[in-house]
Amino acid sequence: MTVTETAHAVDPERGTLAKAADENFPVAPFFLPRDWRTDLMAVYGFARLVDDIGDGDLAPGGADARLLGVPADRADDRLLMLDAFEDDLRRVFDGAPRHPLLRRLQPTVRRRSLTPEPFLGLIAANRQDQLVGRYETYDDLLAYCELSANPVGRLVLAVTGTSTPERIRRSDAICTALQIVEHLQDVAEDLGRDRIYLPAEDLKRFHVQETDLAAPTANASVRALVAYEAGRARELLNEGSPLVSSVHGRLRLLLAGFVAGGRAALRAIAAADHDVLPGPPKPGKVQLLREVGVTLRGKG
Repeated sequence: MTVTETAHAVDPERGTLAKAADENFPVAPFFLPRDWRTDLMAVYGFARLVDDIGDGDLAPGGADARLLGVPADRADDRLLMLDAFEDDLRRVFDGAPRHPLLRRLQPTVRRRSLTPEPFLGLIAANRQDQLVGRYETYDDLLAYCELSANPVGRLVLAVTGTSTPERIRRSDAICTALQIVEHLQDVAEDLGRDRIYLPAEDLKRFHVQETDLAAPTANASVRALVAYEAGRARELLNEGSPLVSSVHGRLRLLLAGFVAGGRAALRAIAAADHDVLPGPPKPGKVQLLREVGVTLRGKG
């Protein structure tokens, strides 16, 4: 058991929140107002835990299961755990939740007048991951991203009090793009979980077999496929980027960081000649800061 897993087993709330430091994007950076940071960390705790349940990444020992009222010997039943987590989420809105991360979320929900829908979407995405491991079309993948990614951006807008229909539309484009980028970075890891987030119609188009994705390095067909999907993500980032200039102050810097993170990751993938199979290509800090500057200037 690692140090992080040991800490999680002792204190599931702290162990889950500690994972924020390892995320691709800052969860609640220091330059935000304290009340925003508090509420964004509460939202993060929910999102991180539901993903850990869906991916089977809970710390050993069954502490989270016991908190949710699930017998420890059934903690590996992901669908059961997701059902119990959804039940506890509903208590956030009309009762007293059991899990400390959901107790932390309850004041945020009340203070920001958040609705259940985005949280339920994230649970539904993880439930879908247990049942669906392949996506036939790009539209099928976009429908998945509507559950797995777009609710996060909508929650950021809601917490910061900046939601409008147009901003939500732009946010959805950014979040879907970031999800696609993450899928491209994690092709090998996802395949290890028997999941492929590259549309089957595109695998056929580029003459890629599933066995090609299990190779140590990508062949020319896989590289062409990854480049094609990266282009789609880039178009979505460009579609969503006007969201940044529609807000002001520190929120503008936060949103620029999200867009820049996606663009920098795409540049890292391109720099690796679109060979994502040895491991996720990651941008350096200099590249990320350069992309933040470009995004703030409304270019890119």
